[in-house]
Amino acid sequence: MLVLDPRTGGVTHSTIAELPRYLEPGDLMVFNDSRVLPARLIGRRTDGGAAEVLLLRPLDGARHRWEALIRPARRLEPGTRVQVDSSALVVAIEARNDETARVRLNGVADPLAEVRRIGLMPTPPYIKERLDDRERYQTVYAREEGSAAAPTAGLHFTPELLSAVRERGVGIAFVTLHVGLDTFRPVRVDNPAEHPIHREWYRIDDACARAINEARRQGKRIVAVGTTSVRVLESGATGDGVAAGEGWTGLFITPGHEFRVVDAMLTNFHLPKSTLLMLVSAFAGRDRILAAYGEAIREHYRFYSFGDCMFITSPHPALPHRGREITPNPPAQGGRRFTPDLPPQGESDERDVWRSAPWVRRSCSATPTIWRFGLVANASPASAACTRSWVGMGRS
Repeated sequence: MLVLDPRTGGVTHSTIAELPRYLEPGDLMVFNDSRVLPARLIGRRTDGGAAEVLLLRPLDGARHRWEALIRPARRLEPGTRVQVDSSALVVAIEARNDETARVRLNGVADPLAEVRRIGLMPTPPYIKERLDDRERYQTVYAREEGSAAAPTAGLHFTPELLSAVRERGVGIAFVTLHVGLDTFRPVRVDNPAEHPIHREWYRIDDACARAINEARRQGKRIVAVGTTSVRVLESGATGDGVAAGEGWTGLFITPGHEFRVVDAMLTNFHLPKSTLLMLVSAFAGRDRILAAYGEAIREHYRFYSFGDCMFITSPHPALPHRGREITPNPPAQGGRRFTPDLPPQGESDERDVWRSAPWVRRSCSATPTIWRFGLVANASPASAACTRSWVGMGRS
């Protein structure tokens, strides 16, 4: 675990087991309890060719019609049928748009039950090993099924670590956001304002809202576990905290966003050309994130869904935030500190940086490379093809 203090740019190398040492009694950690649906279906087209369908979200109450990703898209025109392997389930392609398709599940009385029986877990494309144990791609606290990818910051937590967090005097609360297309869809435009955002369903229940608002009233930190939790909390923000409720969020957090609820976050190291990299940069500052990622690469941290994590102790002091001033704990025993060279504060305008020249590039080299605002840090040589893949699923 890399610990980043955005106020100074200081970095401490630690481990996830030491996380409680960086928390304060009275802090409230907020987790996303969404559960991943084994929604990857493998089958054959009517012409015998291979086909793949990834179900994203249901479009009707009976769970027969779904928004989905399909491939090879050029061979799956409306009217095409895919016979799923080892099943009576048939996927009919009803319509297509630029990136997704509307499909109908036919051939069985209860399509969702059949998907649960024969579907594969939608692990990221750079993970080549098939997960025979589906629980390896679920958090230990996952409850409500509905995600097309895991909220992977939560994969670091074991029951023992959760107990250690509680023993530290830290509260735990849960929100729900079902991870969909916008979590892992790459940004393909130079100006993110032109990036179309799809919506994801979320819920903040009454108990969670009360816990958050009470922690804020007492001046304690709200620590979001994963970018999905960040989006939920900021989507539900009100003048004095958060409001309980459920609905669809299209919140796209980029530099210049005023964080109204989140005071600290635990997150993984993210893919280039992703909205997630923008979100953490909006919180900690672009230069701070790039310097920290560079240090993580030098120290051989593992990136992406099953990789290592970063604990960001507070927002960048020069960026918009309504939370309290944070005085982080000293580094845990054995932690190694590193202070990167940073440009003078204010050298770049965080609000306008995304409108400048292309801010990220792709690379399939097995050697990690930092570009102007993006980076590729491969967890292993096998991940070198990750940015060629049709979608980079899985996130924290």
